[in-house]
Amino acid sequence: MSAKTLLLHPNDNVAIALGPLTAGQDIARTDVPASHKVAVADIAQGAHVLRYGQIIGKATQPIETGSHVHDHNMDMSGHDVDYAFSSAVQPLPEVVQDRTFDGYHRANGRVGTRNYIGVLTSVNCSGSVARFIAEEATKSGLLDAYPNVDGIVPIVHSTGCGMSNRGDGYDILLRTLAGYAAHPNFGGILLVGLGCEVLQLADLVKGQQITADGPLRYMTIQQSGGTRRTIDRGVEHLASLAEFANRASRQPAPISELVLGMQCGGSDGYSGFTANPALGVASDMLVQHGATSILSETSEIYGAEHLLTRRAVTPEIGQALVDKLTWWEEYCARHGSKMDNNPSPGNKRGGLTTILEKSLGAVSKSGQAPLSGMFEYGAPLTAKGFVFMDSPGYDPCSVTGQVASGATLIAFTTGRGSVSGYMPTPCIKLASNSDMYTRMSDDMDVNCGDIVDGVSLADKGAEIFETLIAVASGQASKSEAQGFGGVEFVPWQMGAVL
Repeated sequence: MSAKTLLLHPNDNVAIALGPLTAGQDIARTDVPASHKVAVADIAQGAHVLRYGQIIGKATQPIETGSHVHDHNMDMSGHDVDYAFSSAVQPLPEVVQDRTFDGYHRANGRVGTRNYIGVLTSVNCSGSVARFIAEEATKSGLLDAYPNVDGIVPIVHSTGCGMSNRGDGYDILLRTLAGYAAHPNFGGILLVGLGCEVLQLADLVKGQQITADGPLRYMTIQQSGGTRRTIDRGVEHLASLAEFANRASRQPAPISELVLGMQCGGSDGYSGFTANPALGVASDMLVQHGATSILSETSEIYGAEHLLTRRAVTPEIGQALVDKLTWWEEYCARHGSKMDNNPSPGNKRGGLTTILEKSLGAVSKSGQAPLSGMFEYGAPLTAKGFVFMDSPGYDPCSVTGQVASGATLIAFTTGRGSVSGYMPTPCIKLASNSDMYTRMSDDMDVNCGDIVDGVSLADKGAEIFETLIAVASGQASKSEAQGFGGVEFVPWQMGAVL
């Protein structure tokens, strides 16, 4: 509309302020913060507020043209949903399969983007000892003789006992740990338990035997004779694993072997038309090359699910997504919450008012590819292409599930400036606006804010695509350079604590 505001769809009755507006500037009759909404027409009380050509809420009072539109004068609204299962499935154009990345080829045919050794824990009680083992091995310079090993990653968590040995909570934790133990970004795994916990190492290893020339070791603190003996024995195991993992080196692999987990966190009013759709372009490019991309955060597609069900390759996949959202509504109700409690305070300061508005922007990360699968949290993926994995909207928890499902790369869009990393999987950060990118340049990998200045979504998507390939081939992401990834393993905890 002007240099100061942007109308995202011709049917919209709000535009986005591309910078802070003062009353009397451009169309503004009130002050409007950057990335917030300004009315471009009078909106009657109770009438729908439209962004992206979609309903994002209703006016709680009459809103005059030029007024700031936010939670002081709009709120959630009911809206009709036409799921139209599989009605808009459009296969992406095929491309020549000639792009590769340099990855680590594993014996089971999977290809990793990193070559770490993992020290995984079955229970919180073994977490400190796992860290002691990793720290002692690192301080001793154990890896100096093994240049192909990227590092030692302790994976610790806050559960594993005080829980039932059956049901959703147990199944999710077991599935998550098993996914990490089999992850292609690990060249070797040491499992450490206490010994008396509910989640037993035997359930994790499932009869796998320790061999002198293999990628797996496991032990318990109680059987090893306490902390000091466990540390000593653990360091010996890591030396053996390092020798094994070091035999792998980066070799060319087709892009079809990549698995991308897509996330957004600390979103703002720009996210839905800069970083998120640009990531959607990159996701489509990966899918065109035969790769897999995962959208998650089920509670943050609420109100926009119809845009996914229409792209489901079968009605059953679309219905599975709808059924999962119904489960989420019941899950929230059981715990005294509701789906539209989102957005977060930070999201609202960034200009997002309702979960409908946030979800419409979040779904744009998925691009245009058909939805080829619907998976439980942390479940192994049995389909390639664009898929959905159920998860909470809490970013560390959602990413943990994606990594457990096999994500070898993470792309994370942010408007407010989220900082995190997710070893063993490298994470690139995509800034939705240039101000934040400049302010937090040590944390951000790609600036998508220049889309506002005229850079096309196609060009920005191609830039993200090339960045993903470079990081997959060994280039350190900003979060890796900062040392993130040690505390972001957050399995989804469900069920009673006993």
